[in-house]
Amino acid sequence: MKTICVIPARYSSTRLPGKPLKEICGVPMICRVYERASKAKLIYKAIVATDDERIFDAVKNYDGEVMMTRKDHKTGTDRLAEVANHFDDVDLIVNVQGDEPLIEPSLIDELITLFNDDMDLQMATVATELTFEDEIKNPNNVKVITDLNDNALYFSRSIIPYPRNAGKAKFFKHIGIYAYRREFLLKYAKMQPTPLEEAESLEQLRALENGHKIKVLRSNNKFIGVDTEEDLKLVNEIYRGEKN
Repeated sequence: MKTICVIPARYSSTRLPGKPLKEICGVPMICRVYERASKAKLIYKAIVATDDERIFDAVKNYDGEVMMTRKDHKTGTDRLAEVANHFDDVDLIVNVQGDEPLIEPSLIDELITLFNDDMDLQMATVATELTFEDEIKNPNNVKVITDLNDNALYFSRSIIPYPRNAGKAKFFKHIGIYAYRREFLLKYAKMQPTPLEEAESLEQLRALENGHKIKVLRSNNKFIGVDTEEDLKLVNEIYRGEKN
C-alpha cells in the first residue's frame, strides 16, 4: 500500500507568529517535523505543503521535499487534498501537523498498519490518555470518546464523558494526526461544513456527521504541540537532552 505523509504548514499563527520557522536547536521547526516523519518505515515519502515562500525555501534548503499550494484554502484538509490530487498512484495519505516536532515515526507506521488490517477502514486518528485535571478541563485539549471497537463517537473541547460517577471512565486527548484512504480524503474535502463542526470548530466532526467512521489509535506517547513560546522552550530542552 503506497503511502505519503503530508505536513501542511502556514506561516501565520495567532499565538506564535511565524511558528513553522521557529528554531529547535538551530533548525526550523517544520524541518524537524519533516525529519522525524521521514523516518517512518511504511511511507513512500514525506512532503511539506505550504503557501508561503519562506517555508518553501526553508524546507528546500534543508534538502526536504516541499510543494507550494494555493493560498485560499480554508482548512488543512483542503491543502491535503490538493497534494493528494497530484499523486493518483497513492493509496493512503497521512497528515502530520507542522507543529508536532516530537512526532514518533513508529506512530505513523502504527497508523498505517490499521489500514493493512482493515480494508474497509477509510479514516483514522490518534488519542492519548489525559491524567491531570487541568489538562482535562483545558478547552484547547480536544477530547474524544469511542465505542467498544475504538471508533470515535464524538470529539469536543468540553469534558467528555461528563464525570458524574468519578473514576468510572478515562479521558482521552485527540492528537491531530490523521490517515485517510486517498479517495475518501478527496470526497471528504468536498463535503460541506456541518452544524457540530461549526459549533465546536472541529473539522473531523464533519466526517462523523456524514455517517463515516473514524478509527482511534490509542498511544502512550506524550505529545507537545508547539503553540506558545513556553512550548517551544520545552521542546528545545527535550531535543538538547536527546543529543546528550
